[in-house]
Amino acid sequence: MGENYQAVEFTVSTAGERLDKALAARFAELSRAQVQNLIRDQLVTVDGEFVKASYRLGGGELIRVQIPLPEQDQAPQPEAIPLDILYEDDNLAVVNKPAGMVVHPAYGHTSGTLVNAVLARWPQVGAFSDPERAGIVHRLDKETSGVILIAKTEAALAYLREQFKSRSVHKRYLALVEGMPDTPEGVIDAPVGRDPNQRKRMAVTHAGREAVTEFHVLETYAYYSLVEVFPRTGRTHQIRVHMAFIGHPVAGDTVYGRRKQRIKLKRHFLHAESITFTPPGSLETITVKAPLPVGLQNILNKLPH
Repeated sequence: MGENYQAVEFTVSTAGERLDKALAARFAELSRAQVQNLIRDQLVTVDGEFVKASYRLGGGELIRVQIPLPEQDQAPQPEAIPLDILYEDDNLAVVNKPAGMVVHPAYGHTSGTLVNAVLARWPQVGAFSDPERAGIVHRLDKETSGVILIAKTEAALAYLREQFKSRSVHKRYLALVEGMPDTPEGVIDAPVGRDPNQRKRMAVTHAGREAVTEFHVLETYAYYSLVEVFPRTGRTHQIRVHMAFIGHPVAGDTVYGRRKQRIKLKRHFLHAESITFTPPGSLETITVKAPLPVGLQNILNKLPH
């Protein structure tokens, strides 16, 4: 199909699923709409034939997908997107990321990301950092709000990465979860990896990497609990997967929790409330906090006890 596409082939293992749904589950980087566009543009075949997105798979078919590759010379571009800067010095900045903002560019999200905003606010990061990362030291899910750390110099990037590696950076999250945990506090120690059945999801799996999450219940409501969460490791979707694993998924999380939520939330109720770390050139740690977004605070104010 040309050098701008990557061909991927696989055999369907289960029967009865729609083609577009099966592809969206397998390819984490593609949304359902993007998958449907690939099918419409005849970039997907089932046993060598072009079919519709609604085609029901019988199991055993060979699917071939032509996935567009990003243009090699199309680096993320600076975009003057307003940033809520919580802390800044010569070496680093801490930003309060809003829910709905993607951190790093990916297929389907090449603009409007935190990387685009950082490149505009601090152009110097493009000189020492991979332009796809722009000095951003860690990540948050698209719908998770809160603190995120950005290095403004190459030395600061290496220094902060080393702190994450040695687990001396401490993050505190606030989450509203379904129900009430059996104990007021606990530690969840269960490996997290890619869900072998649904590639868009993570799961507790023996093949996963070590993942440890500590939680403390702060407040209980009729159907929910507000918890503070301290992830000791940094796996993808770790808090969401672990809370669902113990039977208390994050409110608003339709991937790992309820499909139909009791309360109306346009995002999941997970907020990175603070980060504690040692700035370059200092011997003392600092803690930077991001206030709970007004929309989430309003939810708490209305919940019955």
